[in-house]
Amino acid sequence: MFDLSGKRIWVAGHRGMVGSALVRRLAADGHAVLTADRARVDLMRQAEVEAYVAAEKPDVVIIAAARVGGIAANAARPVDFLHDNLMIEANIMRAAAEARVAKLLFLGSSCIYPRLAPQPMAEDALLTGPLEPTNQWYAIAKIAGIKLAEAYRQQWGLDFISAMPTNLYGPGDNYDLESSHVIPALIRKALEARDSGAETMTVWGSGTPLREFMHVDDLADALVFLLQHYSAAEHINVGTGQEVTIATVAQTIADTVGFTGRLVFDASRPDGTPRKLMDSQRLLALGWAPRIGLRDGLADAYRAFQAGNGAAR
Repeated sequence: MFDLSGKRIWVAGHRGMVGSALVRRLAADGHAVLTADRARVDLMRQAEVEAYVAAEKPDVVIIAAARVGGIAANAARPVDFLHDNLMIEANIMRAAAEARVAKLLFLGSSCIYPRLAPQPMAEDALLTGPLEPTNQWYAIAKIAGIKLAEAYRQQWGLDFISAMPTNLYGPGDNYDLESSHVIPALIRKALEARDSGAETMTVWGSGTPLREFMHVDDLADALVFLLQHYSAAEHINVGTGQEVTIATVAQTIADTVGFTGRLVFDASRPDGTPRKLMDSQRLLALGWAPRIGLRDGLADAYRAFQAGNGAAR
């Protein structure tokens, strides 16, 4: 077991949905959490990252910082999603390695797996087939991050680990209709449709794809658990093991928000991967389990959006 007591933990990307959940979780346990905004350190500039690490001397580093977005954003800005994520992860890992931090955790994404990977997707499915074209730029950057962490572990003997979360939602999410992921977009759409008295609400795609969703507070809990209990070169999946259709998610959100109209599915919009379920048996076998069900989690996300805890750019 890796003891976090007394450790200085840098959460890179603390303002994002995952980073802010990690800060809440770590602070609740009384850990010393380090954060820095862009005015203090630009993560895409190596010299600034090295200077920050040298000055703050973190014992543990969590790379939650990333350029993120949904299908439309990935298609429109491939350079941003590939270049920016490569720079962020490479700069942080190099600075952490040179400082010989005690532990580093890199966060990837379930989109690293092939589009038609066997379901549920186990860790060994990585690099066994073509990626989903709608988010390949982000996926390639995350795959590079996994391999870079593995390389530092092999060549430098450092305790660098990687975790692959499933689809996430919750407080601090991005609610922009063009660049967000499916749950925050649907929450905003349902609220606007309800308030305008609309008879219908449009949902992108056919509604048939199967997805697994995890509340970000469950993820934060799992990541703290992995920092304490996991040390291996192979990345590890973090999911709930439960899947649901997009149509069911959309209806549950409509019910949660109070929209009573009809859902209309726009098949001209891309569906993305037909099915995406993580095989999280390795994590579950270590003794961790999720606590927040989808209906309760969606209600919490809706309350957070109403309270202004999210970006509606």
